[in-house]
Amino acid sequence: MIDQPLPIFAPGSDPGPSFFELLRRTSPDAVPGANFPAVNLSTGAPSSSPIQVPHGTTIVCIKFAGGVVMAGDRRATEGYTIASRRIDKVSQCDHWSAMAIAGAAGPGMEMVRLLQTELEHYEKVEGEPLSLEGKANKLSQMIRANLPAAMQGLVVVPLFCGYDLRKGVGRLYKYDVTGGKYEEADYATTGSGSVHARNWIKAGFKPDMTPEEAVNLGLLALFMAADEDAATGGPDPVRRIYPTVAVVDRDGYVKLAEDDVERRATEILAGRSSQ
Repeated sequence: MIDQPLPIFAPGSDPGPSFFELLRRTSPDAVPGANFPAVNLSTGAPSSSPIQVPHGTTIVCIKFAGGVVMAGDRRATEGYTIASRRIDKVSQCDHWSAMAIAGAAGPGMEMVRLLQTELEHYEKVEGEPLSLEGKANKLSQMIRANLPAAMQGLVVVPLFCGYDLRKGVGRLYKYDVTGGKYEEADYATTGSGSVHARNWIKAGFKPDMTPEEAVNLGLLALFMAADEDAATGGPDPVRRIYPTVAVVDRDGYVKLAEDDVERRATEILAGRSSQ
């Protein structure tokens, strides 16, 4: 094993506690989107032959009285083909935040891993976790860096949520392809089935929902989106495939057990059948 010397920076160019900035200065090829040619933003001309890669589809985020629920279906598509039936689109970023991806699956998962490392690196350097607003801004920076790849067809548009320890509330954010960050007050959706999911959440949302109500509403919205959108995976009782669901509150990030999600899904489907 060859020891690698620590990088030395001139005064004024130190990246500080940001792992993303350190990566840009020492290994720029490792930054998401760095290996794709720059595009003319005035024309926005995309590649003439976009790359075909697996894409994640529908994800939702709903605020309840003490935190936030995040959920995503399990299907990834590649054109008209189902590339995966069991992709996990919801990931833990740190103890008090979570991220869900829609769009190109490969770059999306890379962005998740980079954000996880960024937050861990910051906490080790500074001795305290980054604020929730700061975490959301870091993700915005990564999406902006991925813009050249997005113009070639590798679009990643995630949702981000977490529990704000300083304000004592759950918060959620959505983004556009340029890295624009927008905090939503109650709920957010993105992906191919997002319009259908959003309509169901809008119809069933109420202030001060309990965690159980928010989880069930998120599952219902995903099931109804799958009923209208071919790219969104619906419940699959035969293979026992159901959405990934996580809750973030003052106790931190908790991923719901598959048996719990299956039980809730069965009850929701039974209720829909009876109606």
